[in-house]
Order: sequence, then C-alpha cells, then structure tokens
Amino acid sequence: MTVKRIVPNLPTEDIESLSTFYETLLGLRVVMDLGWIATVASEGPVPPQLSFARKGGSGAPVPDLSIEVDDVDRVHQRALDLGVEITYPLTEEPWGVRRFFARDPEGRVLNILSHSKSSG
Repeated sequence: MTVKRIVPNLPTEDIESLSTFYETLLGLRVVMDLGWIATVASEGPVPPQLSFARKGGSGAPVPDLSIEVDDVDRVHQRALDLGVEITYPLTEEPWGVRRFFARDPEGRVLNILSHSKSSG
C-alpha cells in the first residue's frame, strides 16, 4: 500500500476568501473547484494541498483529512479487519473518486480515497 497524498480539509463558509488568501500569501493555485469544495496546490511532483469545504459531498460531513491511496479497497478491508469505525461507507462518487470515511483514535474523520480508474 502506498499513500499518494494527504490533504487537510478546512471547514469554512467562505471558500473564495480562503482560497484567495492562500493563493496570494503562498502562491498556491486552485487545482479543483466543485463549488462546495476547492483545493489549492503548488507546482511539483508531490504538491502540498489544502482543501476548503462547506460539506463533505454526498450528504457527508466535512472530513478532517483526505488521504489518497493507490488501493482504497485494500485499505478499507484493512480498516474493517482492525475494527476501525467506518463513518461513511465505501462509495463510488459521481465526481470520480472511490472513498470511505474512518475515524482515527482521536476522533478525527479521515476521507480515504482513490481516484476512479476512468478519472485518472
């Protein structure tokens, strides 16, 4: 299993203002904007990213962290085997990711995902 990226998700009602702040202060650029969530990133092979969200998508709450992995099904099975609390079931989302939410020992909600084969 390989972790490909970890993206903090910062809850906000003012996505545009927060995006502009990070763009202006740090030179990050918007790399995704779905209206309810936007992600800013820098250039490079492993760009640091922050996401700003009003909601978690598909009726889910905003997760604390998004962790992209190469095989979400394998990680989901590992979470089940370990007895990790799953707070959102393994789901193929309409925006091109397969994901589930799990709670860490401190209570943080993790959005663990892989991009769908067709979305890259």
